[in-house]
Amino acid sequence: MKVQLVKTWATSIEDKPGALAEKLDKLAAAGVNLEFVLARRAPDAPGAAVAFVSPIKGAKQIRAAQEAGFAETQNLFAVRVDGTDRPGLGAKITKALAAEGLNLRGLSAIAIGRSCACYVALDTAADAAKAAKLLRRI
Repeated sequence: MKVQLVKTWATSIEDKPGALAEKLDKLAAAGVNLEFVLARRAPDAPGAAVAFVSPIKGAKQIRAAQEAGFAETQNLFAVRVDGTDRPGLGAKITKALAAEGLNLRGLSAIAIGRSCACYVALDTAADAAKAAKLLRRI
């Protein structure tokens, strides 16, 4: 498995048709090739939603992201795991993290064919570094 620390960018969006498309279009115009997009309504704020994306690289992309309202998250730290999918892999990852006392802020995973990608979100940079080190061993 390939394990890497990744920076996540986030923005608030209106909960209306086309709001996410507008933000993503601005990133695409700057040549951003997103590997991760997660968008959801904000249950505690009717009419609002949030979007998380990664990666944003280089000055041009950072400028475009900022102009579109995105900011690098300061309280969400992520680890990306890429590998060959197999039964029980999600359980193995989450069990290993739990055994080390790492509490997940969130987890997003997908398998397509024989490949899989998993983003593990944690609350601190130290927890993310610890998780990455641990996941490289399994």
